[in-house]
Amino acid sequence: MEAMKNDFSKGSIPGIIVRQSLPLILAQLVQLLYNIVDRIYIGHMGDRDSTALTGLGLTFPVITFIIAFAALFGMGGVPLFSIASGRGERDRAGRILGNSFLLVVASSVVIAVLGFSVMKPVLHLLGASSASYVYASEYLRIYLLGTTFSMIGTGLNGYISAQGYPRTGMLTVIIGAFINTVLDPVFIFAFHMGVSGAALATVISQIVSSFWILRFLTGRKASIRLEAKNIRFDPLITREITKLGASNFVMQGTTCFVQAICNSTLQTYGGDIYVGIMTVLNSIRDVFMLPVSGLMSGSQPVMGFNYGAGRPDRVRQAVRFNTLLGFAFTTVMWLLIIVFPGFWFRIFSDDPSIIAPGIESLHIYFFGFVFMSFQFAGQSTFQALGDAGHAVFFSLLRKAFIVIPLTIILPRLGAGVSGVFIAEPVSNAVGGLSCFITMYFTVYRKLLEKPVK
Repeated sequence: MEAMKNDFSKGSIPGIIVRQSLPLILAQLVQLLYNIVDRIYIGHMGDRDSTALTGLGLTFPVITFIIAFAALFGMGGVPLFSIASGRGERDRAGRILGNSFLLVVASSVVIAVLGFSVMKPVLHLLGASSASYVYASEYLRIYLLGTTFSMIGTGLNGYISAQGYPRTGMLTVIIGAFINTVLDPVFIFAFHMGVSGAALATVISQIVSSFWILRFLTGRKASIRLEAKNIRFDPLITREITKLGASNFVMQGTTCFVQAICNSTLQTYGGDIYVGIMTVLNSIRDVFMLPVSGLMSGSQPVMGFNYGAGRPDRVRQAVRFNTLLGFAFTTVMWLLIIVFPGFWFRIFSDDPSIIAPGIESLHIYFFGFVFMSFQFAGQSTFQALGDAGHAVFFSLLRKAFIVIPLTIILPRLGAGVSGVFIAEPVSNAVGGLSCFITMYFTVYRKLLEKPVK
């Protein structure tokens, strides 16, 4: 029964992907709550002032930087793990898991120490004013204490789903989100801890989630367990993990730089108000992107397994299904933004000074959101099949080569703060279509030319 639990070479591909993805999509939706509940409560702390929300927004690049390393050393090993499982190489899959765990924990300690030592100059570099720095540093000091737990929760949860237990992976997120959601109002309002309370609630929830993951990976239900003998540094496996994880790292890392440059540019041309607006827009984007991300994450083990098992026809089916469903979803989400912009914005802030300019910025920022579905479909296919080169390049193309230059140039050409928001739809269209078209010609059309093995 355990051997059949993650045999993705049999049955309907859409059916398997749905069964794999639905728990992950639900988990991503709960993860959304996990990520944004702090922003919602802080944006409604009662003073109708967006400064605290702006301060929280300034911490996003730092938090994204932490997630980038979890993606590099954690999620970077999941496709390798799935391919090894599909080929029946259980010992190799165990070594990949153990090595990934060691890299995640070791890097988390280094990042936490580094974060405390450079916090003040980094936050000011990110655009913190004297008022917003108080809130940003207050949140970040506590968050950094939970870096190891945060990285375990983000980096290792994929190994649960890759073994055919997406519902267990979903529970990881649900448990953490539930704890965070319950503790936030208690710490923020009942104990009058404000921003510190939001950070403390987040850290506690991350601790519980990480212990849940480790309990599964070391327990009897896991077909391939995290064992002490495999928790060791293996140069060859580390190189393979980092090579494939580089795509996720670059994606998250460039997001970090994009957030940093956007915040500093908005601070220069618009002040704290527009940094707060960008915080809200990022939050709304998270709402709409995470379900698609869950679909693609759920399909990656299926594609990787079938690729390793020599079934390229089933990989093609998965690519088609991902593309069509992702396009339909992002189209609906875009329409909801156009029809109900005020509703989405007011979820995160009741500050009247940012609502009107925020809704105007919202329309610009989300124009052409549907093109993100092509970015996700192409990127997930490259990652699932171990094509690190293309995955890394298209991560860089959309953000580093399009968003960052436009964010810097457009405001200086007279577009002002609008130039920062215009950069997003341009990058979605150019980057998304380029990624998908390249994947179609270099991977999709060639999958049936010869068997994998």
